[in-house]
Amino acid sequence: MRKIFIAATKQNDGKTTVSLGIIRNLQEKFGKVGFIKPIGQRYLQEEGQKIDEDSILIEEVCGIKCGLKDMSPIAVEKGFTEKYISKPDKNSISKQIKDSFRRISKKQELVVIEGTGHAGVGSVFDHSNAAVAKLLGSKVIIISSGGVGRPIDEIILNKSLFEKEGVKVLGVIVNKVLPNKFDKINRLVRKGLERKGIDVLGVLPYDPMLARPTIEQILEETNFQVLCGKEYLESSVSKVIVAAMEPRDAQRYISEDSLMITPGDREDMIMIALNCFRETVNTRLKVCGIVLTCGIIPQPAVMDLLFKAHIPVLLAKLDTYDVATCVHDITVKIRTCDTDKIDAVVKLIKEYVDFKKILKGI
Repeated sequence: MRKIFIAATKQNDGKTTVSLGIIRNLQEKFGKVGFIKPIGQRYLQEEGQKIDEDSILIEEVCGIKCGLKDMSPIAVEKGFTEKYISKPDKNSISKQIKDSFRRISKKQELVVIEGTGHAGVGSVFDHSNAAVAKLLGSKVIIISSGGVGRPIDEIILNKSLFEKEGVKVLGVIVNKVLPNKFDKINRLVRKGLERKGIDVLGVLPYDPMLARPTIEQILEETNFQVLCGKEYLESSVSKVIVAAMEPRDAQRYISEDSLMITPGDREDMIMIALNCFRETVNTRLKVCGIVLTCGIIPQPAVMDLLFKAHIPVLLAKLDTYDVATCVHDITVKIRTCDTDKIDAVVKLIKEYVDFKKILKGI
């Protein structure tokens, strides 16, 4: 039975994206592919159990039915680390992971194992990614985000920890490379890593569509309130505008699918947003949504216009700066309903990842 451990140099490098793309593509070759994320940090409640959200995504999108609890045996909930330090029990965690992996891998031709964060994450409770890869006897693919110097440095650092545990690094995939720098980075990163004896299994161009949140995702990650336009929450945000300028200047910055953040008493800004229409559909606004800050609700006449605008309008108690920071810091995760993103990921991985090298290595 083949297995691959997907690691990364840090959080949000794209482990789940790559795992999803690899699984969907290899399902064409292998009839039975399993998935496990031994240690998860972002979890949801499913039937009274804490399940890592990535496991739920993979189960639904890839049609993998291995049992959600086994796909996510250890959920690092609040206080988990403190409890472990006070009363460590390495064997118990190892047993849970091995037992779940044994059940997951039964009758599978391939199992994809997703790590969490960099190689050392989990060391505090004696189960770093490197240690878990060793525990499960898996070779590793390291994911890094785009660049040259920093990714290579981080890859070497992570590789050294895996090797310390006796785990073989199969190769690396460099993710999120800006298209205008793709040829240069693709050439240099391959040459730089080749000098270090590391195979490059793929270099993936950055697709901005994959990083776009929907208004609903912003709502899920914040405590904002929906004032109107609830039926338009699936609108995708391509740009965030903090409307802290003169109205005549703001108009120049509003492009299609912009989210405007403005105090609720800046009715001049709201009116600018409500009068900027798309060139292709002149009855549809350029802004895909508005977040009103400082807990201020506009005058009834303006609210009436917002209700008729066919866009979601959210209300936040925070000031404009804090709201902008909250929105900026949101981690955009692919959801089961994001069919366009899922299709784009599968196509991206198929086109830019060397599956022949991966299959030869495992």
